[in-house]
Amino acid sequence: MKIVMFYHSLASDWNHGNAHFLRGVVKELQKKEYEVIVYEPRDNWSLRNLTKDYGAEKANEFKRYYPTLESHFYDAEATDYKNLVSDADVVIVHEWNAPELVAALGAIKEEVGYKLLFHDTHHRAVSDVSSMAQYDFTNYDGALVFGKVIKQIYEQNKWIDKVWTWHEAADTDLFKADRDQEKEGDLVWIGNWGDDERTEELMEFLIKPVKELGIKAKVYGVRYPEKALKALKEAGIEYGGWLPNYKVPEVFSKYKVTVHVPRRPYVEMLPGIPTIRPFEAMACGIPLICSPWRDTENLFDAGADYLMAADGDQMGYKIAEVLKSAQLAQSLSIQGQVTIKQKHTCSKRVEELENILNEIESPLAVQMKINHDE
Repeated sequence: MKIVMFYHSLASDWNHGNAHFLRGVVKELQKKEYEVIVYEPRDNWSLRNLTKDYGAEKANEFKRYYPTLESHFYDAEATDYKNLVSDADVVIVHEWNAPELVAALGAIKEEVGYKLLFHDTHHRAVSDVSSMAQYDFTNYDGALVFGKVIKQIYEQNKWIDKVWTWHEAADTDLFKADRDQEKEGDLVWIGNWGDDERTEELMEFLIKPVKELGIKAKVYGVRYPEKALKALKEAGIEYGGWLPNYKVPEVFSKYKVTVHVPRRPYVEMLPGIPTIRPFEAMACGIPLICSPWRDTENLFDAGADYLMAADGDQMGYKIAEVLKSAQLAQSLSIQGQVTIKQKHTCSKRVEELENILNEIESPLAVQMKINHDE
């Protein structure tokens, strides 16, 4: 079976949090001996920013960690999409693609004869509903969405006929525990500052507790405005800039605890969607403390897999507790890893994808059935 995937970027994870899951899925599909071809726009903004800030060599570094992965670049304005998918059995289009591409692949689907799925891993279904109107899902077999609440929104708005919940997960070949490393500090946070979607939350649940505790901490990420960098400096927090996603396990191994501070749209409008960060932390065995979010789908076991802090004061208390108690830290580390391995690996998500594809009859099979009935 040949699977063609259109991603925003496989090569770059600059401000592209989905890269971890997308890379892991491709690798697991390859392990099952599927033929997988990944296309991404030649001048996509993630790769463009990575190359501008760090150079072309850095953009190729991910291949050292994922030697079997390769992107095929296309020019959005001068591409024969039919040629790209001419022998595909399955086509999956990630939501960071242009509406024109989404429509074009739907228009030629019946002629070529492939199964066609849209993959949504963003909060725009509630935060930017007007953008969804730009997508033409004609002839799409369905959508893969990363939470039940998104599934319900798709169904209520009748954007697409069939919708399956397909959560993100950890690539446990790369994201795994190495807790015996000598520690460089107490707390590390990995995340992008972004568009004021969690500025107040980061001040309350990250910067203020670290400052009050006086612990050694470091923050990695991009798109930090001057006011954010100033706040980090005043709190005594070191800023490490962009961290390639594939190096996250190495960094986690050198710190004692991390925190998760989800963006406001996920907390207020999308309960049940934790984003990739908790999956990464638990897979790597680093004790995790979260600011409030509602695990409505029971993905994890709060209190066993991770701790929850109701406010900034409680966050400071729980950070201190984990740093002081080796027994608590080890318990969180072990239990988090167990839950990831049992429920949330890229391998398991590929099995889910296979089941979904088995539910869908290919256009060619449907046409053959019609011809036979006639």
